[in-house]
Amino acid sequence: MATQTAPTIAGTETKLEDFFVTMLQEIYWCETHLVNVLDSMEQAATSLKLKQAFTKHKEETAKQIERLEQAFQLINMDVYAERSAGLQGIFDEGWQVIDETEEGSAQRDVALIIAAQKIEHYEMACYGSLVTLAKTMGKNDVADILAQTLNEEKKTDAALTKIAEANINQKASKEKIGKDQEN
Repeated sequence: MATQTAPTIAGTETKLEDFFVTMLQEIYWCETHLVNVLDSMEQAATSLKLKQAFTKHKEETAKQIERLEQAFQLINMDVYAERSAGLQGIFDEGWQVIDETEEGSAQRDVALIIAAQKIEHYEMACYGSLVTLAKTMGKNDVADILAQTLNEEKKTDAALTKIAEANINQKASKEKIGKDQEN
């Protein structure tokens, strides 16, 4: 079986540019897979506000994918997704909380929010670094595109916190362990 090698920036000359490309490819992989993760989370959520937040972020993610494709274009590179082991692990945690929590419980919603925020924090770290690296390399047009997504990720994280603090955490704190619990 032949393996496909990742393309690099046309005329890449520095290790920093090469690293930047790898990070861009990994965050592209993340965003393309996140759509399915968010769909699963939306279906598993109990709270209507949480379901709506996941739906909204799924729509934003589609726009973020388009922006990443634009960034690839600006650096004269074919779009390429490089698997991210770190994000795969975080995605797996998201599916695990669905499997390990009771359907219809506030506990599940709390776990989904935490899983989603882990993803958001990882993405914020990646996008923040990509923006900084793009500026360092003089690719301000790419930095501007990536900064838009960074700001969206921060807003999503804040929205998830607001949903959790509004009533989900409190409701989950009252759920009793056992088969006879009331939801």
